[in-house]
Amino acid sequence: MAISTGDKLPGATLLRIGEKGPEAVALQERLAGRKVALFALPGAYTPTCSSAHVPSFIRSMDKLKAKGVDEVICVSVNDPFVMKAWGEATGATAAGITMLADPEGAFTAAIGMAFDAPPAGLHRRSKRFALLAEDGVVKVLNAEESPGQCEISAGEALAAAI
Repeated sequence: MAISTGDKLPGATLLRIGEKGPEAVALQERLAGRKVALFALPGAYTPTCSSAHVPSFIRSMDKLKAKGVDEVICVSVNDPFVMKAWGEATGATAAGITMLADPEGAFTAAIGMAFDAPPAGLHRRSKRFALLAEDGVVKVLNAEESPGQCEISAGEALAAAI
C-alpha cells in the first residue's frame, strides 16, 4: 500500500557520492526534527525528469525555503554515480538539491511507490511524486497518476500546497 498523508516515512539507507566515494545516508537522520521536501521520479536523464521535474524544484527553491523547508531531496532508483552526474548536469546540485540514490529500490518499494514500464526499459522504478515531511511524518503528498506527467508533483505545486 502506498504511503499517505499522516504516515511516518520508513527508515531507509540511500546513497550519495562523497569525497571518498559512495556513502550511506540514513534518511531518518536527515528527516529528524526538520522540514524536508522530498521528490522522486522514474529515472535520471529521462525526458520528463530532466526537462520538467528537476527544473521545477530548482525554480521553487526560494519559495520552499521561505516556507521553512530545511532541505530539498531528490530520490531516484539509480546508482549514486549517476545521481551525482545528473545533479551536476541539471544544475540541481548547484541549486542546493540533495541528490540521493535508491539503487535497489528498497525505499521506493517500502513506501508503495514502485512501478514497472517494460516497454520503456524501466523496471522497479519510482512513481513520480513530491512530499513534505515534518520530523519524518508526511504532511503533504502529491503523486502523479502517470509517470510521464509532472503537474501536481512539480516544485511549484508542492510550494503552493505548503
